[in-house]
Amino acid sequence: MAFTHKLAARLARLKDSAGIVAALAVATIVVSCEHPATDPSSSIAQLVVSPQNVTLQQNQAEDFLAVGFTASGDSADIAVSWSATGGSIDSSSAGKRHYGHYTSATCGTFTVTATSHPGNVSTAASVTVTGCPLPVASVSVTPATATIGGGQTAQYAAITRDAFGNPLGGRTVTWSSSNPAVATVNGAGQATGVAVGSATLTATSEGKSGTAAILVTNVPVASVTVSPATASVPAGQTVQLTATLKDANGNTLTGRTVTWSSDNTAVATVSGSGLVSGVAAGAATITATSEAKTGTSAITVTAPPPGSSQFGHVFVVTEENTDYVDVTTSSMPYLMGLAAQYGLATQYYANTHPSIGNYFELATGQIISNNDSYSQIVSVDNIVRELVAAGKTWKSYAEDLPSVGYTGGDVGNYARKHNVFALLSDVANDPAQTNRLVPFTQFATDLANGTLPTFSNIVPNLCNDAHDCGLDVADSWLQTNIAPLIASPVFQQDGLLIIVFDESGGDNTNGGGRVAWVAVSPKSKRGYQSTTQYQHESTLRLILKGLGVTPFPGDAAGAPDMTEFFNP
Repeated sequence: MAFTHKLAARLARLKDSAGIVAALAVATIVVSCEHPATDPSSSIAQLVVSPQNVTLQQNQAEDFLAVGFTASGDSADIAVSWSATGGSIDSSSAGKRHYGHYTSATCGTFTVTATSHPGNVSTAASVTVTGCPLPVASVSVTPATATIGGGQTAQYAAITRDAFGNPLGGRTVTWSSSNPAVATVNGAGQATGVAVGSATLTATSEGKSGTAAILVTNVPVASVTVSPATASVPAGQTVQLTATLKDANGNTLTGRTVTWSSDNTAVATVSGSGLVSGVAAGAATITATSEAKTGTSAITVTAPPPGSSQFGHVFVVTEENTDYVDVTTSSMPYLMGLAAQYGLATQYYANTHPSIGNYFELATGQIISNNDSYSQIVSVDNIVRELVAAGKTWKSYAEDLPSVGYTGGDVGNYARKHNVFALLSDVANDPAQTNRLVPFTQFATDLANGTLPTFSNIVPNLCNDAHDCGLDVADSWLQTNIAPLIASPVFQQDGLLIIVFDESGGDNTNGGGRVAWVAVSPKSKRGYQSTTQYQHESTLRLILKGLGVTPFPGDAAGAPDMTEFFNP
């Protein structure tokens, strides 16, 4: 092949786009005429791209081919870069052939450009991408308006259309409310009335929106039904009633005020939430009222069987070394607020001085020792032995206890003399019981998880029990740590909390001086004050008797009974 003839022939073909396509489509033509340029940096006469015009469906792929020719008509040893005004294009090369792999998710007409390097010669091709779904042009919402009551629902539907008014299916629609305090709407277009008022609901798809109105009215209560309609509860126990409110169409109404009452509070009382407490054997009618409509439940209260438990959970917090008169002043407003609301023993006396003998009295019914450094293991009958024998569970939650099962001496603000459970043989000699000596940090976890034991002995550290710090510190600690317990469902169901001081600050009357004793329970006689003389053995008796546990260790067996503070 003569050089001048070869170049002329190739240039002629370059002028004919059809010839270019044919030349590039037939591999043998390119292969047979490929000769490397003698000077790779020589000027590129032409960069040929094929195909020049192509129509694709959305996301369909097309491979473009680019070959460069020098002025001498030979294929050039170059690099090629690709670009596109829409879609995406990836490049690859095989010898002197350069490929651009093109796809587009967007419909339209775009330009694909190949550029040589060196030489910076560019050639463009046209791509038309079709088959894309038509965009949403409008959104309409039905119904245009709806009226519902609080707590009721209304279903809305969004219709998306193209520019020609044709409905479009399968489009994503989001919903919103202009006033969620009045009405909310979920992702399926279901609106729920929250409060009286109006709101605008908006459906949006691909940037287009449609709206509808919703009006929330106060649909009146037409009926009140109390369930269960009849119930039997032992004295000292509780049963939960529920009131269901409906409108004239039978739709359930929520968010309405319901008041509860008992026609015989000597037999059964009822709380504002419908919790009925049996007081004494007999019958009572409990009534739920809302917007002048009423529903009732017939309650029968039975006498509790002998030896049955009055409480499901008992908690004891022991504070330190303070006279009754100092506690009952404004130094402890939180504690005295509980005393005013629930129960206060005005003639309660500690058994001895110093502390440890009083703690032993609360645990064993005996003083055992008045040496605060006492460290011997005690094998007499005790609260743990009787609880375990009766199948009850217990824990001693001690603040600043170094670890679970720790039975050693004082560490930091932890004092073992305030946690004599560690010296009981039933605890110290039984690993299963030893592990019930736990840090106080576990108390909040057990409360949250519903895993509190039947009996909880709570031991604040030397500051928070008023031994080393002021009564205001102890009072603040009680409010922070005990208030959540009192408010909990488990306590409100069957709990008893006793807060007692181990000994007075200096009074020796009846052994340990007059101290404060407060009992808190949903079963308490409200605002009750007793002038009966009690000591720590009566508290031990109350704990065990309240849990249905007998016999009573030591002095507790003959101690005055403290059930006067509670309803049967």
